[in-house]
Amino acid sequence: MKILIADKFESAGVEALKALGCDVVLNPDLKEDSLVEAVRDTGADVLVVRSTKVTEPMLAAGRLRLVVRAGAGYNTIDVAAASRRGIYVSNCPGKNAVAVAELAFGLILSLDRRIPDNAADLRAGHWNKKEYSKARGLFGRTLGLVGLGRIGQEMVPRAKAFGMPVVAWSRSLTEEHAAELGVERANSPEAVAASCDVLSVHLALKPETRGLVGASVFDAMRPGSYFVNTSRAEIVDQAALVHAVRAHGIRAGLDVFEGEPATATADVSSPLAGLPGVYVTHHIGASTDQAQNAIADETVRIIKTFTETGGVPNVVNMAQRTPATHVLVVRHQDRVGVLAHVFTVLRAAGINVQEMENVVFEGAEAAIARIHLDAAPGDDTLASVNENEFIMATNILSLA
Repeated sequence: MKILIADKFESAGVEALKALGCDVVLNPDLKEDSLVEAVRDTGADVLVVRSTKVTEPMLAAGRLRLVVRAGAGYNTIDVAAASRRGIYVSNCPGKNAVAVAELAFGLILSLDRRIPDNAADLRAGHWNKKEYSKARGLFGRTLGLVGLGRIGQEMVPRAKAFGMPVVAWSRSLTEEHAAELGVERANSPEAVAASCDVLSVHLALKPETRGLVGASVFDAMRPGSYFVNTSRAEIVDQAALVHAVRAHGIRAGLDVFEGEPATATADVSSPLAGLPGVYVTHHIGASTDQAQNAIADETVRIIKTFTETGGVPNVVNMAQRTPATHVLVVRHQDRVGVLAHVFTVLRAAGINVQEMENVVFEGAEAAIARIHLDAAPGDDTLASVNENEFIMATNILSLA
């Protein structure tokens, strides 16, 4: 199997893939047209990326069967185009959770103690202990979390270590789970914002989260509160954040922002980076050796499973529900041609198979096939199915 890696990737991961017998091409500089050409010219079966964008022309250029995002989010991949072509898209969720949580707390501490400004003034030869002796402290302050997935959950014990109570909102958060985590459950992002001193965002970018943190959330925050975003820039209304910083004295620590470069080095201009009380880092949340080694290990596991079984761990683009309306259950002798006969009859009836599994009993003499269909077979169709001498029984189940 040929693997094309179009981003930086741990050398141990490359060697592990080679040990699996994979032909690995590593070129972290591939982008846009050059990546289209590489997909076509290498004949890669698997494409591995980190921040590199994967577009429809890239997916259409060769014979890709799997795209692995060596990280958690996959918004840089055209998942819809991959789905249309039957290309798996997989990711490595949770492997960078500790690293991102550590950076988030680094930003919180920086906002409270103004550590970057301290260091910058001293580098410039300025001593101003009177100014930098002013800080609120974190003990007893409330941390608000918008999003309580793996990264959000890593924030909770770190907050407790600093003596910070936690209030959180997530669409899936129940009172029971909140109690297990030792956090207070809020009913909305605005409710979190209104009841915390530090608001930290930990959401995946989805259509329903795009722009979720906007003016209503910032208006609910207490003047002078701290805001941290280490998730995705698109989740936050940047104009509303700029207004909150200027009008309400909100301090912000951001690892992501609108218009951040896609390349490793570049000139950049952001309306946020120059604002007093705002610290912006270089989208480095997952950039620790520990996180990258864990992500490389998970990437290797995904590809190993794919090569050995055809299955894909962590796949993100399989249908949650197919158009199937009925299940045809066929109990049959385990013989060549039985299922081919069933499919031929269904095809003649114009019925499409959506999903299918065939479970073999011990001894491999009998099996049961469960075939998900987009319509109910009529009596004549069932009669034709049952004409096969190796079929013992059939029945239809409705999925309605």
